[in-house]
Amino acid sequence: MINPPAKREYTVILIDTPAPGVRRITLNRPEKRNALNHALRGDILAALYEGDADPEVRVQIIRGAGPSFSAGYELGGGNAGLELPFYTPGGEGDWPRHVVTGWMSIWDLAKPVIAQVHGYCLAGGSELATGCDLVMIAEDAKMGYPAVRFGVPDMHFHAWFLGMRKAMEMMVTGDSISGVEAVQRGWANHAVPADELDEATIALAERIAQVPPELVQMNKRLVHHQMDIMGLRAGLRNGTELCALGTHTKAMAEFLAARVASGGLTGALQNRDEKFGDYRTSHAGAEESAGRGGDQGFEGSYGSSS
Repeated sequence: MINPPAKREYTVILIDTPAPGVRRITLNRPEKRNALNHALRGDILAALYEGDADPEVRVQIIRGAGPSFSAGYELGGGNAGLELPFYTPGGEGDWPRHVVTGWMSIWDLAKPVIAQVHGYCLAGGSELATGCDLVMIAEDAKMGYPAVRFGVPDMHFHAWFLGMRKAMEMMVTGDSISGVEAVQRGWANHAVPADELDEATIALAERIAQVPPELVQMNKRLVHHQMDIMGLRAGLRNGTELCALGTHTKAMAEFLAARVASGGLTGALQNRDEKFGDYRTSHAGAEESAGRGGDQGFEGSYGSSS
Protein backbone atom coordinates (compact mmCIF):
# COMPACT_ATOMS: atom_id res chain seq x y z
CA MET A 1 0.00 0.00 0.00
CA ILE A 2 1.38 3.38 -1.00
CA ASN A 3 -1.25 5.81 0.28
CA PRO A 4 -3.92 4.86 2.84
CA PRO A 5 -7.49 5.86 1.90
CA ALA A 6 -8.83 9.09 3.32
CA LYS A 7 -11.05 8.76 6.38
CA ARG A 8 -14.76 9.14 5.67
CA GLU A 9 -17.75 9.75 7.90
CA TYR A 10 -20.18 7.03 6.91
CA THR A 11 -23.86 7.93 6.74
CA VAL A 12 -25.67 4.98 5.15
CA ILE A 13 -23.67 1.93 6.22
CA LEU A 14 -22.85 0.23 9.50
CA ILE A 15 -19.53 -1.44 10.24
CA ASP A 16 -18.79 -4.11 12.83
CA THR A 17 -16.36 -6.96 13.52
CA PRO A 18 -18.35 -10.20 14.00
CA ALA A 19 -15.18 -12.32 14.34
CA PRO A 20 -11.42 -11.73 14.59
CA GLY A 21 -10.07 -10.48 11.29
CA VAL A 22 -13.57 -10.18 9.80
CA ARG A 23 -14.94 -6.73 8.92
CA ARG A 24 -18.65 -6.51 8.08
CA ILE A 25 -20.32 -3.69 6.16
CA THR A 26 -24.11 -3.42 6.37
CA LEU A 27 -26.01 -1.38 3.80
CA ASN A 28 -28.32 0.73 5.93
CA ARG A 29 -31.16 2.06 3.81
CA PRO A 30 -33.76 -0.58 4.70
CA GLU A 31 -36.67 1.79 4.09
CA LYS A 32 -35.52 1.96 0.44
CA ARG A 33 -34.57 -1.71 0.24
CA ASN A 34 -30.94 -0.53 0.20
CA ALA A 35 -31.33 1.24 -3.14
CA LEU A 36 -27.86 2.20 -4.32
CA ASN A 37 -27.74 5.98 -4.44
CA HIS A 38 -24.47 7.89 -4.80
CA ALA A 39 -24.02 8.19 -1.03
CA LEU A 40 -24.43 4.46 -0.42
CA ARG A 41 -22.12 3.49 -3.26
CA GLY A 42 -19.54 5.95 -1.99
CA ASP A 43 -19.76 4.60 1.55
CA ILE A 44 -19.47 0.99 0.37
CA LEU A 45 -16.36 1.55 -1.70
CA ALA A 46 -14.68 3.81 0.86
CA ALA A 47 -15.31 1.28 3.64
CA LEU A 48 -13.93 -1.54 1.51
CA TYR A 49 -10.79 0.45 0.72
CA GLU A 50 -10.37 1.31 4.40
CA GLY A 51 -10.72 -2.33 5.42
CA ASP A 52 -8.34 -3.45 2.71
CA ALA A 53 -5.69 -1.10 4.13
CA ASP A 54 -6.21 -2.28 7.73
CA PRO A 55 -3.63 -4.94 8.68
CA GLU A 56 -6.05 -6.37 11.25
CA VAL A 57 -8.64 -7.20 8.59
CA ARG A 58 -8.34 -10.51 6.71
CA VAL A 59 -11.71 -10.63 4.92
CA GLN A 60 -14.75 -8.36 4.47
CA ILE A 61 -18.49 -9.06 4.27
CA ILE A 62 -21.19 -6.93 2.64
CA ARG A 63 -24.82 -7.47 3.65
CA GLY A 64 -28.06 -5.48 3.66
CA ALA A 65 -30.22 -4.29 6.56
CA GLY A 66 -33.93 -5.03 6.40
CA PRO A 67 -35.71 -7.49 4.10
CA SER A 68 -33.33 -7.28 1.11
CA PHE A 69 -29.67 -7.17 0.16
CA SER A 70 -30.31 -4.45 -2.43
CA ALA A 71 -33.16 -3.84 -4.86
CA GLY A 72 -30.99 -1.93 -7.32
CA TYR A 73 -29.85 1.57 -8.17
CA GLU A 74 -31.70 4.60 -6.88
CA LEU A 75 -34.07 5.88 -9.56
CA GLY A 76 -36.58 7.76 -7.45
CA GLY A 77 -34.82 11.07 -6.93
CA GLY A 78 -32.66 9.95 -4.01
CA ASN A 79 -29.51 11.29 -5.68
CA ALA A 80 -30.66 14.91 -5.58
CA GLY A 81 -27.80 17.09 -4.36
CA LEU A 82 -25.35 14.18 -4.25
CA GLU A 83 -22.16 13.94 -6.27
CA LEU A 84 -20.86 10.79 -7.94
CA PRO A 85 -18.60 8.99 -5.46
CA PHE A 86 -15.59 8.94 -7.80
CA TYR A 87 -14.56 10.32 -11.16
CA THR A 88 -14.83 8.45 -14.43
CA PRO A 89 -14.55 9.95 -17.93
CA GLY A 90 -17.75 11.51 -19.24
CA GLY A 91 -19.50 11.26 -22.57
CA GLU A 92 -22.09 8.87 -23.94
CA GLY A 93 -22.30 5.77 -21.74
CA ASP A 94 -20.62 7.45 -18.79
CA TRP A 95 -23.04 5.93 -16.26
CA PRO A 96 -22.51 2.23 -17.06
CA ARG A 97 -18.76 2.81 -17.34
CA HIS A 98 -18.87 4.51 -13.94
CA VAL A 99 -20.62 1.69 -12.10
CA VAL A 100 -18.62 -1.08 -13.77
CA THR A 101 -15.40 0.67 -12.77
CA GLY A 102 -16.61 0.91 -9.18
CA TRP A 103 -17.75 -2.67 -8.73
CA MET A 104 -14.75 -4.17 -10.52
CA SER A 105 -12.45 -2.23 -8.19
CA ILE A 106 -13.54 -4.77 -5.56
CA TRP A 107 -11.78 -7.46 -7.59
CA ASP A 108 -8.58 -5.44 -7.37
CA LEU A 109 -8.60 -5.22 -3.58
CA ALA A 110 -5.99 -7.37 -1.86
CA LYS A 111 -8.40 -9.08 0.53
CA PRO A 112 -11.47 -11.19 -0.26
CA VAL A 113 -14.95 -9.68 -0.06
CA ILE A 114 -18.02 -11.85 0.56
CA ALA A 115 -21.51 -10.75 -0.51
CA GLN A 116 -24.16 -11.99 1.95
CA VAL A 117 -27.36 -11.96 -0.09
CA HIS A 118 -30.93 -12.26 1.17
CA GLY A 119 -34.32 -11.11 -0.06
CA TYR A 120 -34.16 -9.20 -3.32
CA CYS A 121 -30.83 -8.83 -5.11
CA LEU A 122 -31.84 -7.06 -8.29
CA ALA A 123 -30.23 -5.07 -11.07
CA GLY A 124 -27.54 -2.84 -9.49
CA GLY A 125 -27.68 -4.97 -6.34
CA SER A 126 -26.75 -8.03 -8.39
CA GLU A 127 -23.88 -6.07 -9.92
CA LEU A 128 -22.52 -5.24 -6.47
CA ALA A 129 -22.73 -8.87 -5.38
CA THR A 130 -21.08 -10.03 -8.60
CA GLY A 131 -18.18 -7.67 -7.98
CA CYS A 132 -17.49 -9.45 -4.71
CA ASP A 133 -15.16 -12.46 -4.62
CA LEU A 134 -17.60 -14.88 -2.98
CA VAL A 135 -21.38 -14.97 -2.60
CA MET A 136 -23.34 -16.55 0.24
CA ILE A 137 -27.07 -16.49 -0.46
CA ALA A 138 -30.33 -17.34 1.26
CA GLU A 139 -32.20 -20.19 -0.39
CA ASP A 140 -35.29 -18.04 -0.90
CA ALA A 141 -33.45 -14.96 -2.17
CA LYS A 142 -34.30 -13.60 -5.62
CA MET A 143 -31.53 -12.52 -7.98
CA GLY A 144 -32.48 -10.94 -11.27
CA TYR A 145 -32.32 -8.03 -13.67
CA PRO A 146 -35.90 -6.99 -14.48
CA ALA A 147 -34.64 -3.73 -15.99
CA VAL A 148 -33.96 -5.67 -19.21
CA ARG A 149 -37.69 -5.29 -19.86
CA PHE A 150 -37.03 -1.68 -20.84
CA GLY A 151 -33.28 -1.45 -21.34
CA VAL A 152 -29.84 -3.06 -21.35
CA PRO A 153 -27.82 -3.93 -18.19
CA ASP A 154 -25.11 -1.55 -17.02
CA MET A 155 -22.86 -4.50 -16.15
CA HIS A 156 -23.55 -7.65 -18.13
CA PHE A 157 -22.05 -10.37 -15.94
CA HIS A 158 -24.68 -13.00 -16.71
CA ALA A 159 -23.01 -14.88 -19.56
CA TRP A 160 -19.82 -15.17 -17.50
CA PHE A 161 -21.33 -16.37 -14.23
CA LEU A 162 -24.55 -18.17 -15.19
CA GLY A 163 -23.71 -19.90 -18.46
CA MET A 164 -24.89 -18.86 -21.90
CA ARG A 165 -28.31 -20.57 -21.87
CA LYS A 166 -29.46 -19.25 -18.50
CA ALA A 167 -27.96 -15.85 -19.21
CA MET A 168 -29.93 -15.70 -22.43
CA GLU A 169 -33.16 -16.65 -20.68
CA MET A 170 -32.71 -14.00 -18.00
CA MET A 171 -31.77 -11.34 -20.54
CA VAL A 172 -34.80 -11.93 -22.77
CA THR A 173 -37.37 -12.35 -19.97
CA GLY A 174 -36.19 -10.31 -16.98
CA ASP A 175 -37.05 -13.27 -14.75
CA SER A 176 -35.20 -13.90 -11.48
CA ILE A 177 -33.68 -17.04 -10.00
CA SER A 178 -33.71 -18.32 -6.43
CA GLY A 179 -30.70 -18.59 -4.17
CA VAL A 180 -30.68 -22.34 -4.72
CA GLU A 181 -30.53 -21.96 -8.49
CA ALA A 182 -27.93 -19.19 -8.19
CA VAL A 183 -25.61 -21.77 -6.61
CA GLN A 184 -26.50 -24.44 -9.17
CA ARG A 185 -25.67 -22.03 -11.99
CA GLY A 186 -22.36 -20.96 -10.43
CA TRP A 187 -23.20 -17.37 -9.52
CA ALA A 188 -23.13 -18.01 -5.76
CA ASN A 189 -21.06 -20.34 -3.58
CA HIS A 190 -23.52 -21.66 -1.00
CA ALA A 191 -27.27 -21.34 -0.38
CA VAL A 192 -28.57 -21.77 3.16
CA PRO A 193 -31.86 -21.07 4.97
CA ALA A 194 -32.26 -17.34 5.53
CA ASP A 195 -32.09 -17.67 9.31
CA GLU A 196 -28.71 -19.42 9.01
CA LEU A 197 -27.15 -16.97 6.56
CA ASP A 198 -25.35 -14.76 9.09
CA GLU A 199 -23.75 -17.74 10.81
CA ALA A 200 -22.78 -19.48 7.57
CA THR A 201 -21.22 -16.34 6.10
CA ILE A 202 -19.17 -15.65 9.20
CA ALA A 203 -18.05 -19.29 9.26
CA LEU A 204 -16.73 -18.99 5.71
CA ALA A 205 -15.00 -15.71 6.56
CA GLU A 206 -13.36 -17.31 9.60
CA ARG A 207 -11.99 -20.15 7.46
CA ILE A 208 -10.48 -17.62 5.07
CA ALA A 209 -9.00 -15.68 7.99
CA GLN A 210 -7.08 -18.78 9.11
CA VAL A 211 -5.08 -18.97 5.88
CA PRO A 212 -1.90 -16.83 5.77
CA PRO A 213 -3.05 -13.47 4.36
CA GLU A 214 -0.27 -13.15 1.80
CA LEU A 215 -1.33 -16.48 0.28
CA VAL A 216 -5.01 -15.53 0.29
CA GLN A 217 -4.18 -12.32 -1.53
CA MET A 218 -1.99 -14.03 -4.11
CA ASN A 219 -4.56 -16.75 -4.76
CA LYS A 220 -7.36 -14.20 -5.08
CA ARG A 221 -5.34 -12.42 -7.77
CA LEU A 222 -4.58 -15.76 -9.41
CA VAL A 223 -8.26 -16.50 -9.98
CA HIS A 224 -9.16 -13.01 -11.15
CA HIS A 225 -6.18 -12.81 -13.48
CA GLN A 226 -7.37 -15.99 -15.20
CA MET A 227 -10.80 -14.43 -15.71
CA ASP A 228 -9.15 -11.32 -17.11
CA ILE A 229 -7.09 -13.42 -19.53
CA MET A 230 -10.32 -15.05 -20.73
CA GLY A 231 -11.69 -11.59 -21.43
CA LEU A 232 -14.13 -10.86 -18.62
CA ARG A 233 -13.30 -7.19 -18.18
CA ALA A 234 -13.22 -6.58 -21.91
CA GLY A 235 -16.65 -8.17 -22.13
CA LEU A 236 -18.02 -6.00 -19.35
CA ARG A 237 -16.63 -2.87 -20.98
CA ASN A 238 -18.18 -3.86 -24.29
CA GLY A 239 -21.51 -4.26 -22.54
CA THR A 240 -21.45 -0.66 -21.36
CA GLU A 241 -21.56 0.49 -24.99
CA LEU A 242 -24.72 -1.51 -25.63
CA CYS A 243 -26.20 -0.13 -22.42
CA ALA A 244 -25.58 3.39 -23.73
CA LEU A 245 -27.21 2.47 -27.03
CA GLY A 246 -30.19 1.05 -25.15
CA THR A 247 -31.05 4.46 -23.73
CA HIS A 248 -32.05 5.58 -27.24
CA THR A 249 -34.54 2.80 -27.97
CA LYS A 250 -38.27 3.08 -28.45
CA ALA A 251 -38.75 0.82 -25.41
CA MET A 252 -36.86 3.24 -23.18
CA ALA A 253 -38.85 6.20 -24.50
CA GLU A 254 -42.09 4.34 -23.78
CA PHE A 255 -40.95 3.50 -20.26
CA LEU A 256 -40.08 7.11 -19.53
CA ALA A 257 -43.43 8.22 -20.96
CA ALA A 258 -45.19 5.66 -18.76
CA ARG A 259 -43.34 7.04 -15.76
CA VAL A 260 -44.80 10.47 -16.46
CA ALA A 261 -48.28 9.19 -17.34
CA SER A 262 -48.55 7.01 -14.24
CA GLY A 263 -47.36 9.73 -11.90
CA GLY A 264 -43.94 8.33 -11.08
CA LEU A 265 -41.53 5.40 -11.06
CA THR A 266 -43.77 3.11 -9.02
CA GLY A 267 -46.58 3.14 -11.55
CA ALA A 268 -44.20 2.67 -14.48
CA LEU A 269 -42.60 -0.38 -12.85
CA GLN A 270 -45.99 -1.84 -12.00
CA ASN A 271 -47.12 -1.37 -15.60
CA ARG A 272 -43.94 -3.02 -16.82
CA ASP A 273 -44.27 -6.08 -14.57
CA GLU A 274 -48.05 -6.54 -14.66
CA LYS A 275 -48.08 -8.89 -17.65
CA PHE A 276 -45.41 -11.04 -15.97
CA GLY A 277 -47.02 -11.16 -12.52
CA ASP A 278 -43.72 -10.75 -10.68
CA TYR A 279 -41.63 -8.19 -8.77
CA ARG A 280 -43.96 -5.30 -7.89
CA THR A 281 -47.03 -7.12 -9.22
CA SER A 282 -46.41 -10.37 -7.35
CA HIS A 283 -48.27 -10.94 -4.09
CA ALA A 284 -45.09 -10.56 -2.01
CA GLY A 285 -43.92 -7.54 -3.97
CA ALA A 286 -47.27 -5.79 -3.68
CA GLU A 287 -47.38 -6.36 0.06
CA GLU A 288 -43.83 -5.08 0.53
CA SER A 289 -44.45 -2.06 -1.69
CA ALA A 290 -47.61 -1.16 0.21
CA GLY A 291 -45.85 -1.61 3.54
CA ARG A 292 -43.11 0.80 2.48
CA GLY A 293 -45.22 3.45 0.82
CA GLY A 294 -44.90 1.98 -2.67
CA ASP A 295 -41.94 4.20 -3.42
CA GLN A 296 -38.56 3.99 -5.04
CA GLY A 297 -35.82 1.46 -4.54
CA PHE A 298 -37.61 -1.65 -5.80
CA GLU A 299 -35.18 -2.81 -8.46
CA GLY A 300 -34.38 0.62 -9.81
CA SER A 301 -31.52 0.26 -12.25
CA TYR A 302 -30.70 1.74 -15.56
CA GLY A 303 -28.23 3.93 -17.39
CA SER A 304 -28.93 7.16 -15.57
CA SER A 305 -27.14 8.78 -12.68
CA SER A 306 -30.13 10.90 -11.69
